[in-house]
Amino acid sequence: MFDVAVIGGGQSGLAAARAALNAGLSPVILEAGEQATGSWPRYYDSLTLFSPARYSSLPGMAFPGDPDRHPHRDEVVAYLTRYARDLARLGVQIRTGARVTAVQADHAGFAIRLADDTALHAPGVIAATGSFANPHMPHLEGRESFAGKILHAADYKNPEPYAGKRIVVVGAGNSAVQIACELAGTATVTLATREPVRFLEQRPLGKDVHFWFKVTGFDRLPARLVTTPPTGPVLDEGSYRQALREGRVDRRPMFTRFDGEDVVWADGDREHVDVVLLATGYRPHLNYLNGVEVLNEHGYPHHDRGLSATHPGLGFLGLEWQRNPASNSLRGVGRDARYLIGKLTSRLLSRRVRAGV
Repeated sequence: MFDVAVIGGGQSGLAAARAALNAGLSPVILEAGEQATGSWPRYYDSLTLFSPARYSSLPGMAFPGDPDRHPHRDEVVAYLTRYARDLARLGVQIRTGARVTAVQADHAGFAIRLADDTALHAPGVIAATGSFANPHMPHLEGRESFAGKILHAADYKNPEPYAGKRIVVVGAGNSAVQIACELAGTATVTLATREPVRFLEQRPLGKDVHFWFKVTGFDRLPARLVTTPPTGPVLDEGSYRQALREGRVDRRPMFTRFDGEDVVWADGDREHVDVVLLATGYRPHLNYLNGVEVLNEHGYPHHDRGLSATHPGLGFLGLEWQRNPASNSLRGVGRDARYLIGKLTSRLLSRRVRAGV
């Protein structure tokens, strides 16, 4: 019935379905949740996009409102809801509550099994499930003995439950700094990092940095030219740097281990800590592909700019640095979707012809 099954109904899956539809293919979106908005409803309450609205749209629908503002989480959820509704109006079938548990290669292309034990078949599959469901929890010595609470940024919603607590936030990226500064309003917070935090001015020369990313071509820098993708700097209009300068958030080198209720800092000092919050990123959520042997030992897919290196007809969307620095963002995933569908279309249409559809 379908040319391509898109696994995941977040920004990547929606962009894939739009590109497939524009190419004359028949896509179906399989979304595990109750709505096609991906992980956005589960992010922390105050999350704000790092890119302005004018640079945060998927193909075919501009982000509404002031194009120079930075939309909040709930605005993104509303935008993706409208986008999914528009796709459904155009004939894309979106199945919510359809959690994919396994994918197997078969004579027709792929067999996709769902959690309710039903299955469907499609010549093509696009894995667009992102990474939020697979938070990275690094090994930290003594973790098992720690009497406090350890959580990941994926579990954080707002500062209310942590009022008056002693908290260490681990990480040097945008989310780590944003959460640490938010918590500092009600708690005592240290930002623990392996290297000093790098900041990038949000509006150099009066223009948002994403304007410069576009005009300089940085957003299209080929991933293959980058041996080790760097950790991005923290975008800041000045408030985060000021919080660190004034000591409202204390930045220290990463602690070396846990010990009971304490963390042991690099200089040997021990300190009681109530909560350690790991803003240490995510890894691809692709365990349903274990049966097709496309993942390496770390769970990353073997691919070339999103195309599976081992299974024709299988593609990926939303991976960090999949094709360029913007690949896993609202502003960049549409370009990747067009590229991927362009590579898959002739194969999928030829299968349709051979099947007599």
